[in-house]
Amino acid sequence: MRIVFGLVLVAGLALAGFAVMMAQNYIGSYQAQLAEANAVKAQLVETVPVYAAKRQLKYGETLTQEDVVQIAWPANALPEGVYTEAAVLFPETTDKPRIVLRTMEQGEVLLAVKLTEPGEDAGLTSQLERGMRAFAIEVDVRSGVSGFLRPGDRVDVYWTGRVSTVGQPNAPGPVFNGDVTKLIEAGVQLIAVDQSANGEAQAATIARTVTVAVRPEQVASLAQAQSTGKLSLSLVGAMDDTIAGAIEVDQTKLLGLTQAIAPQQVAQAERCTIRTRRGAEVMQIEIPCSD
Repeated sequence: MRIVFGLVLVAGLALAGFAVMMAQNYIGSYQAQLAEANAVKAQLVETVPVYAAKRQLKYGETLTQEDVVQIAWPANALPEGVYTEAAVLFPETTDKPRIVLRTMEQGEVLLAVKLTEPGEDAGLTSQLERGMRAFAIEVDVRSGVSGFLRPGDRVDVYWTGRVSTVGQPNAPGPVFNGDVTKLIEAGVQLIAVDQSANGEAQAATIARTVTVAVRPEQVASLAQAQSTGKLSLSLVGAMDDTIAGAIEVDQTKLLGLTQAIAPQQVAQAERCTIRTRRGAEVMQIEIPCSD
């Protein structure tokens, strides 16, 4: 009887130990899963619903409610001009639609710079910021960067013309008469090429005119430059944020020539003399000059 009781006791202790081991393993696994869940939760980013293109939208299309869809966007990385409310994107106070200004791919977030205001035309007036004016510049295949200009690009504007300082007594430096090329405007933005304001064109076209957005005082400078010489454009890189300084090249600088400076005559002091004769010898004697 004692042997049976001992065997039962040993079996009970073994089962108890096995149960304790299983419980410890379960608790350890649960704690590991809980820690992993907390780590994932800590990495979650707060999002905000924003409106994006439901399909590809092309320049000039009318935006409708069927063309947009809400997507989650990180709250700490919202782009400027994003739409988060339908009442802002499609105001109930007007039935006039917005027009697409730039081609947008499916899933691309809608921004204010890519759409017109409700009822606003998608022409040049919508491309001009406050205080800016549109000015047209005549170009050809040489002055227009071989037709690779597109709306939205930035260009430097150079003027080439004849300069003469002949007959100008107060002109600084030596007398010059020849052609000069000078940078007159840097980083000017193109808003249209010929009659197209769509910047999504892929093929290069030889433009006859380009339209730039400039301030009123720049309009006067460009108009004067265009009427007195020839304007050429230099394309600025998309990621280039540098501003070109003062640049001017004339024929003498281009060819490495130096202009000869006429020698200046040194004014000599006035001398007064008298002649005297001593016998057969005539002598000149210097005397102070009288006023």
